[in-house]
Amino acid sequence: MKTKAPLVLGVETSCDETAAAIVSGDRDILANEVLSQVAEHTPFGGVVPEIAARAHVEHLDRLIARALATAGVGFGDLAAIAATAGPGLIGGVMVGLVTAKAIAAVHDLPLLAVNHLEGHALTARLVEPIGFPYLLLLVSGGHCQLLRVQGVGQYRRLGTTQDDAVGEAFDKVAQILGLGFPGGPAVERAARNGDATRFDLPRPLLGRAEPDFSFSGLKTAVRQLVDRMRPLSGQDQADVAASFQAAVADVMVDRTARAMALAGPMPLVVAGGVAANQVLRARLGVLADSQGQRLVAPPLKLCTDNAAMIAWAGHERLAAGLTDPLDIAPRARWPLDPGAILRPGVPERLRPKA
Repeated sequence: MKTKAPLVLGVETSCDETAAAIVSGDRDILANEVLSQVAEHTPFGGVVPEIAARAHVEHLDRLIARALATAGVGFGDLAAIAATAGPGLIGGVMVGLVTAKAIAAVHDLPLLAVNHLEGHALTARLVEPIGFPYLLLLVSGGHCQLLRVQGVGQYRRLGTTQDDAVGEAFDKVAQILGLGFPGGPAVERAARNGDATRFDLPRPLLGRAEPDFSFSGLKTAVRQLVDRMRPLSGQDQADVAASFQAAVADVMVDRTARAMALAGPMPLVVAGGVAANQVLRARLGVLADSQGQRLVAPPLKLCTDNAAMIAWAGHERLAAGLTDPLDIAPRARWPLDPGAILRPGVPERLRPKA
């Protein structure tokens, strides 16, 4: 064993990555195994839940064994096991959580049922010892939120998307442009050779008092633009991608600046799959500097779905005494701030969003 600090096994199966990791209480990632299912889902242009769940069943046990071997430990060396219990594709979530329950029961280990979003939210504290509170911009394929992170299990949502998540918008634009799947990296690659000033795309909700987001209209604008231009040259694709990415970055910076004003002075953290976008990270860094704050952005491998963040969230919850019974149920939806959808003044259109 490479460390004397307590060890947690993390399991992540909420979408299309099967992942297992061993993380120590002193922030050492001893193993971080991730099996991508991109090849299986690419022919369909998106994630197929049934295919994802079957792949988790086929590969999870092997990945857990490999993570233990890489870390040089056995189940008897673990302090606990943490698994994503939601939100996500319910079939996949069930695979990981049931596996974790079985290991916990057989080896008499505490079970930590982790909210996938909390895994992203606390990744900054795995990267460095940042204290509470901090402002979190959580951006992924399924979520786009601004939250004040007050402590483990303590989140207050300041803003959310009124329609689509930003990662979903990237996927749709990639599909419109014929750039392939997954859309975020594809659009970013194409945009590197594009002119971001060629097309004047809308910036939804720019300047609004509430730090909410909207991307449906931007997606529609891109589709209408591309329909007028067809057939597209390679340069046309690059210019549309760059213009779209610039519009998204402008919206993100504006909405985050508004949330910073509401939250008060504190570090800014960006997490989630879209946090891997280099243009967005750079723009948020400039924003944080302008406000006299620092930006904490996890390394790219910890932005996309992974089990190290679940293991670390498990450490945080274990330290707070927040263990879970073996009969805890998986959840397709699980908001970090449950009170947000009930809070007075929240528009009805926002209430179903978890």
